[in-house]
Amino acid sequence: MSPRATGVPSGLRTEICRDEEAFGRLAAEWTALYGRCSTATPFQSHAWLHSWWLSYGRPGALRLVLVRREDGVLVAAAPLMRARGPLPVLTHLGGSITDFTDVLLDDGCPESAPALAGALARAARGAVIDLREVRPGAAGERVLVHWRGPRRRMPDSLCLELPAVPMEGLLARIPSGKAQRVRAKLRKLDALGIDTHVVTGSEVPAALDRLLRLHRLQWQGRGVTAEHTSERFAQHLTRAVRPMVERGDAMVTEFRLAGDVVAADLTLMSPRLAGGYLYGADPALRARKVDVATMLLRHGAGESSAGGRATLSMLRGTEAYKHHWRPETVGNQRLMLTGRGTAPLLWLRAGAADARRWAVRQARERAWVGRALGRLTGRTPNGGGG
Repeated sequence: MSPRATGVPSGLRTEICRDEEAFGRLAAEWTALYGRCSTATPFQSHAWLHSWWLSYGRPGALRLVLVRREDGVLVAAAPLMRARGPLPVLTHLGGSITDFTDVLLDDGCPESAPALAGALARAARGAVIDLREVRPGAAGERVLVHWRGPRRRMPDSLCLELPAVPMEGLLARIPSGKAQRVRAKLRKLDALGIDTHVVTGSEVPAALDRLLRLHRLQWQGRGVTAEHTSERFAQHLTRAVRPMVERGDAMVTEFRLAGDVVAADLTLMSPRLAGGYLYGADPALRARKVDVATMLLRHGAGESSAGGRATLSMLRGTEAYKHHWRPETVGNQRLMLTGRGTAPLLWLRAGAADARRWAVRQARERAWVGRALGRLTGRTPNGGGG
């Protein structure tokens, strides 16, 4: 831990935690701060971040930037680590399996934002801070306002979001013909007798094991995300989700038919937002023409609206099936911050990110043109017969 830094608002002091065991001991006060940060998502909970670090972290890389009042109460926290690579970069904990990253700021302590900005500037001397997947309105934007050095705000992943209303409210968003077809699918689900069971904390390990098995089964032969099949991912979920379920930050639901679990879903929740994170379904449901996505959405919409949340997020990705519900497209942000002496490093990293985004856009446009030409000529994009 570093001593009190200069330039911090009166009554506050800053620290940098680099010790994994000390990170674990922060659980209670981190959780209390999480509860006082209204913009926080479940991905900023101590259970999620500490578990991720245990599965994915590297020795010596941890950098938790903390701000406390003089009485010791934690009022701000930035969960960072030293990134791999030739350039000195501090990036967020959570990696690619985390949909939203952010810092934590105590809503009742306005001085926490400038204090954290100053503490981050000192922690990042000679380095670039690179925060991916920051939601609009996140606490990180308040830090950005107080940043005195070079900075860059860039677009990141797109998310699709719905209002957290009961299923009838979602049906009202789509054309009446489509709504009638969805109601028919829901009646079929009810006729089959598929029931739901929201698991308790003690049931989480076994339920997650079933969920991951069903997830692998549903994607068999269709290119499952490799990390979702790894042992470290399974260990992370099991370790993180049980305390999150017990605190109300997560919900694991099993869908049963004739007593057998045929689908399972993990939804992460904060007071403002619920997000469907991962699910698995027996392929036999497709053979019975069960619309799994609609089944999951009905349950998620009911639980989210009952909990008083405003947003039902389908998290990152703009897959076609999500657009059936006419969701709002919300763009995450990428925030890069550095000191004046290291501005060239920021522009270099930002330029590389711009080049990657340009290459991705070009590839998508070429694919779209190829598909369009294929439809016009009756041939597939690679020249084969249709």
